[in-house]
Amino acid sequence: MAAHDLFPPTEAYESGMLPVDARHTIYWEQSGNPRGRPIVFLHGGPGAGASPDHRRFFDPKHYRIVIFDQRGAGRSTPLGDTQDNTTGHLVADMELLRETLGIERWHLFGGSWGSTLALAYAQAHPERVSALLLRGVFLCRPQEIDWFLYGMRTYFPEVWARFHGFVPESERGDLLGAYYRRLMDPDPDVHLPAARAWSTYEGACSTLMPSPETVAAFGEDRMALGLARIEAHYFVNKIFLPEGALLARAERLKRVPGAIVQGRYDTVCPPMTAYDLHQAWPNASFRVIPDAGHSAMEPGIRRALVEATERFKHYE
Repeated sequence: MAAHDLFPPTEAYESGMLPVDARHTIYWEQSGNPRGRPIVFLHGGPGAGASPDHRRFFDPKHYRIVIFDQRGAGRSTPLGDTQDNTTGHLVADMELLRETLGIERWHLFGGSWGSTLALAYAQAHPERVSALLLRGVFLCRPQEIDWFLYGMRTYFPEVWARFHGFVPESERGDLLGAYYRRLMDPDPDVHLPAARAWSTYEGACSTLMPSPETVAAFGEDRMALGLARIEAHYFVNKIFLPEGALLARAERLKRVPGAIVQGRYDTVCPPMTAYDLHQAWPNASFRVIPDAGHSAMEPGIRRALVEATERFKHYE
């Protein structure tokens, strides 16, 4: 395997649906080596869901690869459901999944919102984390949400104009509120167009070079609804954590080895956030990829992530 390649496609050897409460059931799967080092993939969004390509960041001969769709996302049910859907619930779901699969400790691998959830889990359960690999760090601070809603027009003015122009002029001073009202509307004729507008805005801003395939994937109904509705839900509720909590609690990671991989031209989650985390968690390595945006599938990001999972083979 060349250093810049993902590992070849691999099939899941086990999958299931885990009821986590009376309302939510999460999809999970395992691939790779059943006796290997456990590593769990945490997808972005929140609400984006995982895909088979996400198995390919890990050597299937070495790793026991655990992938799951978070509440309301992907193959989990009910899709796009925000009731009883908080960061605390997601952390508890991870613990239930870990116990269900009989895993003592695992590596965490998360990008974008996946980095947020990885940090929240690792700070709550550091004894269960053997290593932490983060990409495109997002801490959901007010300035980061404001950047997503308004600041990205600095680099993507025509894309932002479509996002901004979707709502009536009288509501454009509060884009989050305007979208949230539509996304939470039970009528598909109201929430689906809003979901597509939100999701394709994010998809169009996620890569360094234009990627029509990425935008199309973000515009698919299931992806768009899960991503847009749950993202807006978490943004409105400030991820259900005190402001700045993930940075303030970084000292809980002082015994957890880690790596941070960040695209220099990541306009969705700009590098300042990853840098701030590195300052608070200096024992994590910090690597900025000079020719990459936000997406995990950017060539430089992909290469750095695979190199990191190879290095992480030595952590027990």
